[in-house]
Amino acid sequence: MLKSLLPTALFLITATVVAQDNFERSLDSVQTLDDVNIFFKKNKKAKGKVIVFNEEKHKTRMAEDIFKMSVGSKKYFKDSPQKTYYKVIEKHEIPYYRVSCVYLDGNKKSIENINSLRQDVISKYGQGYRFEDLAKQYSMDMTAKQGGDMGWLTKGDMHPDFEAAILDGNYSVNDIFTLDVPESKAYYVVLVTKDKKLIEEAKVLKVTEPRK
Repeated sequence: MLKSLLPTALFLITATVVAQDNFERSLDSVQTLDDVNIFFKKNKKAKGKVIVFNEEKHKTRMAEDIFKMSVGSKKYFKDSPQKTYYKVIEKHEIPYYRVSCVYLDGNKKSIENINSLRQDVISKYGQGYRFEDLAKQYSMDMTAKQGGDMGWLTKGDMHPDFEAAILDGNYSVNDIFTLDVPESKAYYVVLVTKDKKLIEEAKVLKVTEPRK
C-alpha cells in the first residue's frame, strides 16, 4: 500500500513545484502597469492589486522594505497566511504641497459675511494668533479638527481651481491668501505651511499565490 502511494505523492509534489515555478515566472514577466492586466488574465485564481506606497505617509516596516527595493524586484513576507508577493512596478519622486485652510461655506453664509470673516482671520493671524486655533474657530468642514491642516497634497488631489492657486501661485511658507471656488460655493483662507517637497512613491503589485 505504501509503495503504491509513493508515486502519487511524488507526482503531487512535483506538480506543485512546477506550478509555483510557473507562477513566479509569470510574475517575473510583469514589468509595467499594462503587464499587470495581462498577468491577471493568465492567472485568474490569483488575487491582488496595485497599491501605492508614499514615503511620507507610510511609515511601516513593510513600507521601509518596499522603498529599499529596486524597480522590478519582488519579495514575499513569511508572516502572511498565504504566500503574498510585493513587486515594485514603478518608483517616482512626486512634488507635494502642504497648506492649512479655513473653509467657509457659501451655501450657509453670504459672500459679504464670508469676506468679513476672512478679513478677521487674516487680521488675527497678523496679530499673532495661531492659524491652527483660528481654523478650529472659523472653519466649516472636517479640517477644523486638525487646525485646518490638509496634509500633503499633489496634483489631482484638489479641485482644479484650488490646485491651480497652490501649484502655480509661487507662494512661500507663511504666505496667507484668500481663494474662491464659486462653482462649489467654497471660500478659503489659505496658509502655506511647508515648502514644496519631492516625495518618493512606489507603485507595487501585491499578489497572493493561489492555493494548490
